[in-house]
Amino acid sequence: MIKEFFKLDELGTNIKTEFTAGLTTFLAMAYILFVNPQILGAAGMDEGAVYTATALSAVIGTLMMGILANYPVALAPGMGVNAFFAYTVVIGYGIPWETALTAVLVSGVLFLLISASGVREKIINSIPATLKLAVGSGIGLFIAFIGFKNVGIIVADEGNLIALGDLTNGATALAIFGLIVTVILTTLKVNGGVFYGMIITAIVGIIFGEINLPTAVFSSVPSLAPTFGKAFLNIGDIFTWQMAGVILTFLFVDFFDTAGTLVAVANKAGLMKDNELPRAGKALLADSTATVAGAALGTSTVTSFVESATGVGAGGRTGLTSVFTALFFALALFFSPLLDVVTSSVTAPALIIVGVMMASSLKDIEWDKFEVAVPAFLTVLIMPLSGSIATGIAVGFTFYPITMLTSGKGKDIHPIMWALSLVFVLYLIFLS
Repeated sequence: MIKEFFKLDELGTNIKTEFTAGLTTFLAMAYILFVNPQILGAAGMDEGAVYTATALSAVIGTLMMGILANYPVALAPGMGVNAFFAYTVVIGYGIPWETALTAVLVSGVLFLLISASGVREKIINSIPATLKLAVGSGIGLFIAFIGFKNVGIIVADEGNLIALGDLTNGATALAIFGLIVTVILTTLKVNGGVFYGMIITAIVGIIFGEINLPTAVFSSVPSLAPTFGKAFLNIGDIFTWQMAGVILTFLFVDFFDTAGTLVAVANKAGLMKDNELPRAGKALLADSTATVAGAALGTSTVTSFVESATGVGAGGRTGLTSVFTALFFALALFFSPLLDVVTSSVTAPALIIVGVMMASSLKDIEWDKFEVAVPAFLTVLIMPLSGSIATGIAVGFTFYPITMLTSGKGKDIHPIMWALSLVFVLYLIFLS
């Protein structure tokens, strides 16, 4: 029955291979279980509750992706957008985290509606590839900068705004050690290299007294009470221009991150047919539903993880890979005591390496075309400099029609892009 449901024979795979692929994908993205609570914890959220919400939302989204769409793609709260949630929306704008969760919930509902209509393709096609690539790369630089800043590798400086910190500081030195280890593991293409790098860094930190030994390894599942249902409490607070910009950013990042990941993983798995993604509607339904569920549980936007490609590399070809990955996330619910050893020194290397991976899109930007290079460059640069993903997107989308019109290519600007550009001009004037 399993073979027939997931079409294992048709796709040239078997249960053992799918199990191995599911475990490989889990190890490659397990770092999110510890990084996400720390990032959202900076916004004042209970880390134990966020840990549970992270694992449960990954289980829900990944199971749906496997069973509904039959794709070897796993989901969890996304990197980059969680930093936007905590550092820009909550800390930067001063918006309560409960209201920020409401914004995530609304963006998920909008994503559901878009996925059920033909609007999805129109929006995707209207935005130039260069800007899509720039957004992903800019988010990579943004989260890497957060990693450097959290452990004091980069510090504030009156003369030069930022400067190199005290590298002899214990926490800073431990993070640098972790970065070196993680770089080596990732360069050697070790499956789950980022995750193993975190483990090694934590162990070394315990040995040298920088990290306290955990009081336990296993425990009951942390309560969701501090975060569960909080997204429904402040619905009335989202009807402002500022919150409209926040919701649009959540939706934009999730929308294109998911689309890009699905295409990339499906290509690697050989699942694309005539350059089209089969069952795309079901895949997007799984992703958007997971975002709604995640917001209700108490976490930022849930999205498809590009680390799923590691599972495909291990032979995964069907949704059964995702089912196994979801089971490992369910088991991880009982390992929350390990959160005590996951300090900023442990998570910073993961943030930096994921940033490197996301910045790889820079190579595909047409830098020799000045009219597209300028908005792309500003998008990438403004994100870390302003500490805001939304502001980076706004600046890039504002400059795009300016450079295109000036170069005589105004006809190439899609009407939807004109509308988006106007929205972001208003955002920069009134909200940034």
